Amino acid sequence: MSSVVLEASVTDAPLSVDRLLALVSGPTIGGIALFVGVVRDRDEGADVVSLDYSAHPSAAQTLAQVAAQTASQHDVRALAVSHRVGHLEVGDLAVVVVAGAVHRQPALAACAYLIDTLKAEVPIWKEQTFTSGSASWVGLPNQDAASSPEPGRVVR
Repeated sequence: MSSVVLEASVTDAPLSVDRLLALVSGPTIGGIALFVGVVRDRDEGADVVSLDYSAHPSAAQTLAQVAAQTASQHDVRALAVSHRVGHLEVGDLAVVVVAGAVHRQPALAACAYLIDTLKAEVPIWKEQTFTSGSASWVGLPNQDAASSPEPGRVVR
């Protein structure tokens, strides 16, 4: 892991924004960008009850590579990222990305790049459960990103 990447983890434990912010804070850091992904109560036009995140065994390694790539392409001093797996309820934190740099612009750019690349490349998938009792998967390999499945439809 790059010396700039202070954490890149996939965990079943609740996430702490404060802990990750503290990791990237320091006397040389003048700008910190933060992204927090939260389980929302509605998706695909239906009410969501909960999410269950699953990860491929390579997810943590891939996340570390994405974080290292981000560090190499942006002028940042510190990065930390953590993604939850397992059962999450509405309002739970699903992912936290923090980037620290001397100035705000590199921190903001790195934070945006890291979350976007994580979503595209790290093999983590979610199954959404709706109030109707139906469920759908999001982010599965070979799933057409341009079209979202209808609630209750499992994409294979």
